[in-house]
This record gives sequence, C-alpha cells and structure tokens, in this order.
Amino acid sequence: MRLIGKVAIVTGGGSGLGKATCQRFAEEGALVVVTDINLESARQVVADILATDGKAQAKHQDVTDERRWTEILEQVVSDHGRLDILVNNAGVALAATVEDETLEKWRKTQAVNGESVFMGTRAAIAVMKEQGGSIINISSVEGLIGEPLAAAYNFSKGGVRIFTKSAALHCAAKNYAIRVNSLHPGYIATPMIEQVAQTMDPEVVGEWQARVMGSIPVGCMGEPIDIANGCLFLASDESRYMTGAELVIDGGYTAR
Repeated sequence: MRLIGKVAIVTGGGSGLGKATCQRFAEEGALVVVTDINLESARQVVADILATDGKAQAKHQDVTDERRWTEILEQVVSDHGRLDILVNNAGVALAATVEDETLEKWRKTQAVNGESVFMGTRAAIAVMKEQGGSIINISSVEGLIGEPLAAAYNFSKGGVRIFTKSAALHCAAKNYAIRVNSLHPGYIATPMIEQVAQTMDPEVVGEWQARVMGSIPVGCMGEPIDIANGCLFLASDESRYMTGAELVIDGGYTAR
C-alpha cells in the first residue's frame, strides 16, 4: 500500500493511461479523484475501483477551463482535507505537419496539452505547499524528439517538459516540499494511438505505423500499466529525491 492515506487527482482518467493510473493508485491505497471531460467514462472507472474495494470519485472536468480547476481543487480539499498527488494526464493528439496544421487545431492542442498543465500545476501548488506533494506532468517521447507528422503535439509536449523543470525549481526554492516531474511515454497501445491514425491521410498511415514499430528496440508497443507503474513510483515516497526530472518509458525508442 504505497499510497495509503494519500489523495490523488488524475485528469483524463476515464480511459487509456489515465484509467490505468487511477486503478493502480487505488490498488496502492490512494483515494483517487477521476476527472474527465467524459463524465460517464470517469464514473465507469470509479465503479470498477469501488468494485475492488478501492476509494474513488468521479468529476467532470474540461481541463482548459480555468474556473473549473479552482472548483475541483476546492472541492477535493473541502471533502478530504488535502491533496497529495496531481497527474496532469489529459491530452489530445492531432496529426499534421507544420505545413498542414491549422491555427485552430494548433491552439486546441496547446490549450489541452500545455495550458491545462500550467493551470493544474499552479492550482496544486497553492494547496500542496503547506504539506508537500507530487505533481506528475505527462509529456511524451515527442517532447524529447521530433516527429514530422506531429508539429503541434511536439510543441505542446516539449513545453510540458521544460515547464516542469521551471515549476520544480520554484517549489524547491520556496521549500514547499513539492516534487514536480515529467513522465515521457513512448508508443503505448491506447485509444489515442488509434485516434491519431484516423486523423492521418490514409496513404501515409501504413508507412507511419511501420516506421514507428521499426523504431522500438523492444519490438512492441507498451501497455497502459507500464505508464501507470511509472506514475506510481513518482507519486510514492520512493521518488522523494526526484524533482525536475524526466522519467522515460518508451521501450528504448529514444535510446538511438
């Protein structure tokens, strides 16, 4: 029970990496607040957790809504007296090159993947600074290396990486006992990967899939549990000496 007594918020917790992380946290004793823009999916995750005697509750959240961030944090602290863990996981991925990307889609990607991480981190620091905590910002291997078909996504995830370091240094300078780290998944078998393929030109999907699979040294995509276990480590006291760091879980994708 590595998270016994801790209260966690996981955004985008209704599916994919967020769902696996919520379930893993609950298994280790945390009370998990599952937030998602799709409330029904969040409620289903909560139902699954409660069925295994875990502790969880669902909340609707559009992570691009600044006022909703304030409401969520106030509700959690009012209900549970504290917040120990925030996982900024919610994200979108829309395939497009720098030439093909539209400003509308670019701004949507930055709002969900970048601005929400800023708002969530800022809000969590405000309530964690008295007792400490762990903030985990989900970036990507695409925040470390380039992908020609992901111009907006590269920009957003690279921003998450360096913003995390800035926030971590601020908290350390203020002696807040808040650790802020980024986690960088590689290609993981989730609905998002399928959605990315659907946004691509059909003529390039096959080439992209072959290129990606050929670039993973271990020879296969990861599973959501692989990322959930990384989040568990960063959320637990086992990572007490880590802040401003990048935890890469990618099957060797960025090792070349």
